[in-house]
This record gives sequence, C-alpha cells and structure tokens, in this order.
Amino acid sequence: MSIIISFIQIMSNTLLAKRIQTLEESSTLGMTKKARELASKGHKVISLSVGEPDFKTPAHICEAAKKAIDDGFHGYSPVAGYPDLRLSIANKLKRDNNLEWSSDNIVVSTGAKHSLANVIATLVNPGDEVIIFSPYWVSYSEMVKLAEGTSVIVQGAFENNFKVTAEQFEAAITPKTKLVMFASPNNPTGSVYTESELRDMATVLLRHENVFVLADEIYEYINFTKGGHFSIGSIADIKERVITVNGVAKGHAMTGWRIGFIAAAKWIADGVEKLQGQVTSGTNSIAQKAAVAAFNGTLDHSYEMKAAYDRRRKLVVAKLREIPGFKVNMPDGAFYAFPDISYYFGKSDGKTLIKDSDDFCSWLLADAFVATVAGSGFGAPNCMRISTAAADEQLLEACDRIKAAVAKLK
Repeated sequence: MSIIISFIQIMSNTLLAKRIQTLEESSTLGMTKKARELASKGHKVISLSVGEPDFKTPAHICEAAKKAIDDGFHGYSPVAGYPDLRLSIANKLKRDNNLEWSSDNIVVSTGAKHSLANVIATLVNPGDEVIIFSPYWVSYSEMVKLAEGTSVIVQGAFENNFKVTAEQFEAAITPKTKLVMFASPNNPTGSVYTESELRDMATVLLRHENVFVLADEIYEYINFTKGGHFSIGSIADIKERVITVNGVAKGHAMTGWRIGFIAAAKWIADGVEKLQGQVTSGTNSIAQKAAVAAFNGTLDHSYEMKAAYDRRRKLVVAKLREIPGFKVNMPDGAFYAFPDISYYFGKSDGKTLIKDSDDFCSWLLADAFVATVAGSGFGAPNCMRISTAAADEQLLEACDRIKAAVAKLK
C-alpha cells in the first residue's frame, strides 16, 4: 500500500504545472500549520510565527459591516471596488501620505497580498528583473517567479538595520530592471526607511526612467520613529512610477476581512483592474463597507495598538539580548523581532545538529513548543522572525523557553 501511495504522490507532482512545482510553500504559513498540529495533540504551543494582530477589529467597523448586511449589499461588487471605498482611500492617502490620487487611480483587492500579486503580474514580463530589498516578505520572490520574472536580491546589512542603501540599489539596476519592491516598515525586520533615504532612492530612479517602484506600506501605522511614515510616492518627480500598496489588515486589526488596495497611475490601475476582472472580480462587498468605516473613522484604536506594540518590542528585544549568542536590532516599526541566531549553527543538543535557521526553528518548536519562522524564507538565513503581536505574558514565557532551550546546545 505504501508503495502505491508513494507512486501516486510522485505522479501527482509531475502532473502539476511547472509554475506550481517550483513554487515554495509560504514559510510563515507552513510553521503556523505545524504549530497548530502540535497544539491539537495537547502541547502548550506559543505561536509567534504568523504576523497577525492579537486585537479585535474595532466595534465601529464591525457595526458598519452589520449595517451593510441589513442594507442589502449582498451582490457582486464593482471589480475595482465600491466608489465610496475608493473615495475614502483617496482621502486617506491625501490626509496621511501626501499622495494626490483620485478614485480612478485606486483598485481594491482581496488583501494587500493580492494587490502585490496583481501589480507584479500586470507589469512584469518573462525575463524582466525585479530588484527586491532583502530581508523581504516571503511571498515577494515567489510572486515574481509566477510572473516569470527574475528576482534580483539586494541585501541590507545588519549594521545598517538591514536597510539597503541607494548606492546598492543603483548598482543592481540593469537594462532588464522593470521594478523595485520593498516594504517600509519592513516585514520581517521592522526597519523603516527615512524620508532622506527614500529621497536618495528617488534620485537614483530619476537616472533610470524605466524602473517602477512597488511600495508595500501595510505596516504604515505601526511606526515608532520620530520622523514617522514617509511615502516614496509623495515625491512628485517619480509619482507616476510608484505603485503604493496598503490595506486594513495590520493598522486596523482586520486580517480576516481581506481588503487591500493599490494607488497608481491610471494606466497601471486599469491594467490591474483588467487582470482582476478575469481572475477574482470584485472583493467581498460587506468587508468593503467595513473598510469605508475604517478609513473614514477615528485612528484612536490604531494608536492604542501601536503603543502596545511599542511596549512589546522593547520587552522582547531586552529579553532576547539576554540570550548568549543572539544579536538583536531594535525594530523601528511593524511587530517583529529578527535576531541573528547563527551563533548556534553547528551546535547540538546531543540528538539534533543545528545546521541553519530552518533547523533551529524546527528544533525550537519541537523542544520548547515556541513557533517562530526561519530567516531563510525572508532572504536572511542567519536570522529568525519572532512576531510580537501576542500578549505580554506569552512573549515573556516564549523568551524564557527559548533561553532555556538554547542552553542545551553545545
């Protein structure tokens, strides 16, 4: 029977399209799945793998969704999103980001992840190069792969808080470069590009007029820097070449509502709408009405969450710095810590040899029941990602478990 099952598995894999055969599983979702499996067996797992706020969606947003149901918004929605939502996004961009776009420049999709994939599929031709600032979110390079583009990874140095310099960026540009993509605040590092740094990037772009920018700003409201968030799309000279992606998941604690958007030049927005019309059509009607309330309403809840994340990042970084061999930067945004754990590569607890970050995170889950994510999936194989979007007591216990576990490695 086992031989038959193995044969079926081999055959099914060969029958899958090559684009799926070569596609990597999301490392964050993969680790979350393993953590759930252990928890289902009765283990007290602390899951710090998935990037999801531990706050509930604010009441006024939920009430807007309930009202939408009562008001009969039960049918298909426009492909690019309801007009009132697109207008509320345009107003938000002007208010918070100094971005002047009309509703016609905005396309609403099923989460910021969907928005990113739409843009890449719309702009990237086979063989085009996409520069990705590393460490990067796990899906960036895989999305480029699906579009048959080539990812060009540019590594930000630990000593520069993992940020890529304008000089590094320009050195990576070739005649094949179509797009550069990055997140600020960054997932997984929490790094934030300053206005000065982004203006230096814009100066480079002015010398390379065929290169577009895909700016992932999903963590915009979780920014602890004194300068605050700055959108590269607000730089007038390159505005037409910047596609800004954002959504409601992180800043409004609406991960499951699945609302993201792009703001871009109309020809790009039209292309994304055309693609979306053939693949998914318009996104959830009720969630869109909830998003209107999020964008038009108070940001008090966002600031409350930001204060909690600020407290937690300091708590976690302080605890991680107590662990021998860990090198830890203080993140300036988002809700992650990203320690360098390479000190433990080559060490063993007598049963398991830790060769890399994947081994380390798998061992940590099995030994301490703490779920983290290996840095290899983020383009930083010496590191691991720890989500700080959990209760303080859970974070403290997780850090204590990690410290006790690594003491076994010799």
